[in-house]
Amino acid sequence: MTASPPLKALSEAGQAVWLDYLHPDLMSSGKLARLIAEDQLTGLTSNPSIFEKAIGDGDVYDARIGELVDRGVTEPGEIFERLAVADIQAAADVFRPTFDRLGGRDGYVSLEVSPKLAHDATGSIAEARRLWKAVDRPNLMIKIPGTREGAPAIQALIAEGINVNVTLLFGIDAYLAVAEAHAAGLEAFKAGGGNVGAVHGVASFFVSRIDTAIDKAVDEKLQGADAVTTQRLKAVRGRVAIANAKMAYQHYLQLASTERWRALEHAGAAPQRLLWASTSTKDPAFPELLYAEALIGPETVDTLPPKTLDAFREHGKVAQTLVDDVAGARQVLSETEALGLDLDAVTDRLVDEGVEAFEKAFETLLAAVADKQAKIGKHHSGRRASA
Repeated sequence: MTASPPLKALSEAGQAVWLDYLHPDLMSSGKLARLIAEDQLTGLTSNPSIFEKAIGDGDVYDARIGELVDRGVTEPGEIFERLAVADIQAAADVFRPTFDRLGGRDGYVSLEVSPKLAHDATGSIAEARRLWKAVDRPNLMIKIPGTREGAPAIQALIAEGINVNVTLLFGIDAYLAVAEAHAAGLEAFKAGGGNVGAVHGVASFFVSRIDTAIDKAVDEKLQGADAVTTQRLKAVRGRVAIANAKMAYQHYLQLASTERWRALEHAGAAPQRLLWASTSTKDPAFPELLYAEALIGPETVDTLPPKTLDAFREHGKVAQTLVDDVAGARQVLSETEALGLDLDAVTDRLVDEGVEAFEKAFETLLAAVADKQAKIGKHHSGRRASA
């Protein structure tokens, strides 16, 4: 089977496509294998929100939860982890031929540590080690939030040879901190005799949420603004997130050209690719593929939810847009600052909000597991009584 033209062109442009979705039916129905074969999908990501929706979706997990309960697994957190590990293993196995074909450069599936550990480096390291051992697949990436406390955890895990997907990145400074952590971890792994060519990572830069926050501030400033200011404000609306991402890529290119990175590359290290997350358009006033089409470039990844993937397959346009009009991107960010739209404050807040949202999703997820567990327990009791 061959890839549909837009997605094939995207692969040829050097950008990998990962699916931002996980459900057991993907593997059992063969749909994931078809997406890999037909659309050149090369990876998959999960997060607490995705698992929460999947577990709350009808009765798809009921039998498995019942089996775990019958085996004496009763704590909701442990039940969830057993389910998640099994699903991640199944997805990783479907991607294993891709991983082998590409020499470990792609074919990854990501599993996140508990969002409750976002500000706990020691706890993140311990849980990442445990999940890495439990899943036991070379094409696993452990997701660690790009918080201040996340950076030392990332460095420690890379230094142990554990693949890391850094999540919830919004600001340039936060990205530079995790890029440093990744490089330092590789250097430590190499110094200890490790094969740096076997360790991989991505830095997941969230996009659309930035525009959602900035555009809200723009709309507030538009109230009562004079004609000139109104024109300037409207000129940056919906453009800040793309400009921010383009500048992150410029930093990536600069880091890749340093002697430090060249030494690691010479030893076989692969780059910590920038991954574009949250690329579905939230504002209906903008095209649905605004972000997906504006951030195409070599050695990057785009994670697309099913709806956006379908849209790109149908009518996506591919060009090397990530390096297009970098001067214009700088101007947008300069104008944003001049207008009093504090991007740094926005990106700092978005990290906190992202962690909080995942924590809430995780709590909802555990509550859903407990609810199903209780219902299954009553069903089992009813069957025993009738017997």
